[in-house]
Amino acid sequence: MNMAGQHDKFLQYSFLVFLIILLSLTSLPSTEAADTCNDAIPPEIVANYLHSVIEADRTVYTTRVVERMKDQGIVLASENWERKKALPLPAQLLMEAAHLVAAKNSGIQFRLSSLWPIYERNAPATEFERKGLKAVLTNPDEPYTGVITSGKDRLFQAIYADKAISNACVTCHNTHPRGHKRNFHLQDVMGGLVITIPLNP
Repeated sequence: MNMAGQHDKFLQYSFLVFLIILLSLTSLPSTEAADTCNDAIPPEIVANYLHSVIEADRTVYTTRVVERMKDQGIVLASENWERKKALPLPAQLLMEAAHLVAAKNSGIQFRLSSLWPIYERNAPATEFERKGLKAVLTNPDEPYTGVITSGKDRLFQAIYADKAISNACVTCHNTHPRGHKRNFHLQDVMGGLVITIPLNP
């Protein structure tokens, strides 16, 4: 199988893993239902489950695919991956998966956000996000969580520290022409992964 075929199969597998887990979680009772259903899973735990899967997939993709392909001179990851027939950057893979999940209309969403976004769409969308990003910068081992409202909807939101797990992440952010911070190092907190779970029944 050629590299394009392997790349497509990897993307399909990653998206399938996301969707299977997310579809199984959308049937979980809401927090309000926990009073009458002893086996309800609190949204904090659901968010932790989702974060574990997203983080693991992204780490494997970054270290076992992107870096390995680059080191072997087979194919590079590029911001313009579609035009250059390259691999998507790890952040782009996460965003593609997030779009697929959102399209399922389960109400579950996730996105990357940063106090130093390369693109404005990744800036904090709310004051809650801004506070959460500052909190995980200070204490990266603990998610920042809370319940927010959007119209009539109540949403549980968790923000997890997003760290630079490879030299590719560091180099990309430190040299990008739109970058606002140029002194990242490995394992630095670059922003946060924001996970949103609906609480309305």
